[in-house]
Amino acid sequence: MAEQTTLESLLEMGFERNRAEKAVANTGNQGIEQAMDWLMEHENDPDIDEPYVPPVGNVLGGAADGQSTAEQPTLADTAEDGDGSNNNSEESANKPMSEEERLEQVKRLEELMRVKQAERREREREEELEREKQRRKQGQELQQIRQKLQDDDMKKLAEQRRREKMEDKLARQRVKEKIARDREERAQKFGGSGTPSAAASSQPAQPSPSSPTSHGPPPTKKEYDESRIQVRLLDGSTITTAFKAQEPLAAVRVYVQMNSNTPEGQDISLLSPYPRHEYTELDMEKPLKELGLVPSAVLVVTKK
Repeated sequence: MAEQTTLESLLEMGFERNRAEKAVANTGNQGIEQAMDWLMEHENDPDIDEPYVPPVGNVLGGAADGQSTAEQPTLADTAEDGDGSNNNSEESANKPMSEEERLEQVKRLEELMRVKQAERREREREEELEREKQRRKQGQELQQIRQKLQDDDMKKLAEQRRREKMEDKLARQRVKEKIARDREERAQKFGGSGTPSAAASSQPAQPSPSSPTSHGPPPTKKEYDESRIQVRLLDGSTITTAFKAQEPLAAVRVYVQMNSNTPEGQDISLLSPYPRHEYTELDMEKPLKELGLVPSAVLVVTKK
C-alpha cells in the first residue's frame, strides 16, 4: 500500500507514469522524498520517458518487495503472539485517505518538490560558479605559461643577437688586423726593394762631360716616396689619406672599404677621371708610382 501511495502521490503531483514508476522502482520504494530526488537527478536521461519494464518477478519494488509480500503472513503470525500493536499499525496503514488528506499530502509534496528544486538550482549555481573559477584559474595559468615561453624566446633571441654582434665584431677586428699586416708586409716588400733606386734617383743628375752643353744642364726630377690620394665615394663625399709610393692600388681599395659607408660585401672599382681610366684587377697589384698616381691623385669609386 505504501508503494501505491508513493506512486499515486507522484502522479498527483503531475509526473508522467513512466517517470514515476521508474523513480519508485529505482529507489526501492524508500519514500516520496527519495523518489523525487531521483526524478530531479535523472530528468535529463534520454530514456526517462520510456515505459518501465520491471525485472521478472518484481513489480515497482523488485525482488525485495515480493519477498516482503511473501513473508507477510509470517510477520502477521508473529504479530498475533504479541500485544496486537502491529495489527493496529497495519490497519492504520491500510485505511484509505480522505480527499482532504490526499490533497494535503499532495500540497505538502509539491512544496517539498519546490524546496528540492530550489536547493538543486542553488547547488547547480554554486557548481557553475566553481567551474567558472576553475576555468579562470586555468586561463590565468595558461596565460602565465604563454608569457613565460614568450619571455624565454625573447631572452634567447636577445642572447643570439648579442652573440652574433660579438662574433661580427671579432670578425671585423680580425679583418682589420689582417689588412694591417698585409699593408705592413707590402710596405716592407715594395719599400725595401725600391730604396736603392729611390736613393740613386734622389741624387741630382750630373751632365756627361762629352754631352753638349749648349742648352745647359737638364732639370733634375724630384722623386716622391708618398702619394696623397683623394677618393670620391658613391654618396659624393670624399676621403683623403697618404700612401707609400710603392704600395699597390689594392691598398687604396681596401682603405676605402674599411673607412667608408660602402655596404659590406659590395664590390667596387676605382677610376681616374682626368684622363678617364678604370683600373682593372691587374692594376690593383701595381704600385701607385707605376700607375702615375704620385705625388697626388683623385680617384672615383664606382660599383662593379
